[in-house]
Amino acid sequence: MPLTNQVQLICYPNRIGSNLADLAEFLETRLDGVIGGVHLLPIFPSNADAGFSPLTHLEVDPAFGSWADVERIAGRFDLCLDLILNHIADESPEFRDFLEHGFASPHAELFVHVDRLGEFTPDDLARIHVRKEKEPFREVVCSNGERSRVWCTFTEHQIDLNFAAPQTYALMRHYIEFLCQRGVRLFRLDAFGYTTKRLGSTCFLVEPEVYGILDWFRKTAAEFGAEVLPEVHDHPSYQFAIARQGMWPYAFALPPLVLFALLDADSSYLKAWLRMCPQRQITVLDTHDGICIPDVEGMLPEERIRELVENVSSRGGDAILRRSAANVHSVGAIYQLTCTFYDALKQNDDAYLCARAIQLFTPGIPQVYYVGLLAGSNDHELVETSGEARDINRHFYSLAEADEALDKPVVQRLLALIRFRNRYPAFAGDFELHSSNRSSLAMAWRHGPHYCHLLVDLTFRTATISYRDETSGEEACFRC
Repeated sequence: MPLTNQVQLICYPNRIGSNLADLAEFLETRLDGVIGGVHLLPIFPSNADAGFSPLTHLEVDPAFGSWADVERIAGRFDLCLDLILNHIADESPEFRDFLEHGFASPHAELFVHVDRLGEFTPDDLARIHVRKEKEPFREVVCSNGERSRVWCTFTEHQIDLNFAAPQTYALMRHYIEFLCQRGVRLFRLDAFGYTTKRLGSTCFLVEPEVYGILDWFRKTAAEFGAEVLPEVHDHPSYQFAIARQGMWPYAFALPPLVLFALLDADSSYLKAWLRMCPQRQITVLDTHDGICIPDVEGMLPEERIRELVENVSSRGGDAILRRSAANVHSVGAIYQLTCTFYDALKQNDDAYLCARAIQLFTPGIPQVYYVGLLAGSNDHELVETSGEARDINRHFYSLAEADEALDKPVVQRLLALIRFRNRYPAFAGDFELHSSNRSSLAMAWRHGPHYCHLLVDLTFRTATISYRDETSGEEACFRC
């Protein structure tokens, strides 16, 4: 059964209300007709990285609720969950068993034992795509005295899994089957690009091995009636390759392209991407991570990227840098900008509605992050408390605060726009990009007698939708 072609909400299990039960109530009573799907960020017991260091995928963290709460949401909305496939927590039963029994453990082969890959020279280390300021290895000593260096791409609590071992595929298959039985329709494959380890390579998105791993996940999920959404931030050509493999790619180039178009009143780069982007994709403007920059490298000129970074950074959108290992050169420069999308557009309601209208008319199924749905602003207080820069866009809303946010005029306008996108039949048809000048953007959808057209004036920040009324057949229009 295909995914519902309606807007999906990205949300944490405990940041609208205090748990999954609160979230389910909010979705059912406040967002009727607004969303057709929900991407729940990690619900599993975890010991690091805001839930992305799971001890297992077979349990719900009791602080969030239970599988009954998850199944309640899945019973009404298309459910997307993260499958955190690159690594597992060092407090997981499998890694604790390895520490207890060493290489006699049945789980020993789940992990990447670095020294088995060969001797890493300084040149080899320099090639590795890393996420922290030292080499991505951790030395461990087992209870029986056996030693190993294991691979840890992210924190030392997150132990990379070995995709050269059948045990890893068996564990992943068990997770997929279990989660599909609880209603999952779409798996976001978190950080899959780091699953490929080959001496002498970047150990990131190593081709063709990475496509073999992805194809296994695609086929295995399909066995249980689900689809996969691989998550990768890099040149947009990778998203095109994912689409060719029959999977859902992310339209991660869209956020910086939309920002640039609106901040500079220049649609040329956005239109170049729209002419070639996959028609079957998941579109986003904001997520739990920052606004990622690698996704437009090669699409926006370097000087334009620099201008965009400086523009957004002036409003508290601190840059997160790609890291380099010890004695290793950096693999890149800016990785993410930490900022809410509403603040990135200077809290200008009209500009924000233009951005959302562009997203909702872009080919694909739109996902809207919960802070974005509520037109949230940067949460500097949370950052100061946690020390995590990305928390600036991860506000904790009480139910009362979320209700209050829903009443804001900008949010009411956004909800009306989303309802139109969800119900109007033309979005089941064909996308059209129309000719327009540099400071405007014209997009349309057509399906049989149904037709709708969006015209965005980037200078005056207006978005106007014209459409053929379903009942009268006459032309109608409204301003977002």
